[in-house]
Amino acid sequence: KILVETAGPVTTIVINRPQARNALDNEAAHALAAAFRSFEANDDAKVAVLTGAGGAFCAGADLKELGSGTDYFPWAGSAGGPLRTPLGKPVIAAIEGHACAGGLGVALFCDIRVIDDTAVFGVFSRRWGVPMSDGTTVRLPRIVGQGRALDMLLTGRAVGADEAIAIGLATRKVARGTTRQEAQALARQIAGFPPIAMISDRQSTYESFDRDQAAAVQREMELSLAARRQESQKGAARFAAGEGRGGKFAK
Repeated sequence: KILVETAGPVTTIVINRPQARNALDNEAAHALAAAFRSFEANDDAKVAVLTGAGGAFCAGADLKELGSGTDYFPWAGSAGGPLRTPLGKPVIAAIEGHACAGGLGVALFCDIRVIDDTAVFGVFSRRWGVPMSDGTTVRLPRIVGQGRALDMLLTGRAVGADEAIAIGLATRKVARGTTRQEAQALARQIAGFPPIAMISDRQSTYESFDRDQAAAVQREMELSLAARRQESQKGAARFAAGEGRGGKFAK
């Protein structure tokens, strides 16, 4: 139900339940959490790409399993949930088709969302009385703003690709059928950067929501120390030697 592929520093995780538009039953949700833990523990794995098989990203929790009397565990609120807290390394979502209900929460868990024109986002579970327990009510307002988040949460309406780009819900739109390849290319680019500064800047961004401005700036400084000591001088020397001038930004 969850496939994992590795290519150098890039790990690709595939939700593989196309017959259910990649809805996660409890077994698949636990397997996704295990895949995330394995990626996190692998020092050679620098960036992950998360996608779905068969032209859909993730349709949320498996309502057939829920309707049969088997409750689902909260993906964000549970200690072992796959969406509990951000991972320590970047995750890029490659989204085609539906990312709805809990699948929206899965997409929001990722740092960057790459879509094509088939992508559809929405809290479709609003119709069935199934609440969000995947971090959506927390992460969606931080990404698109409270007003837009409440519009989506209260109405359950569909948000297509162009609107998703316009409101910042999705990050990049690419040619149809190329989201996985484009996300993997982006992952390779990010994996090529000096890692300490990149990871500390990412961590500071996430932690800033839990602090007032002065404390957040102080934390940014604390997190920057390792990169300043281990990477900055080497990087500055490369720049001084002429690398990266003239607008080049390969890595």
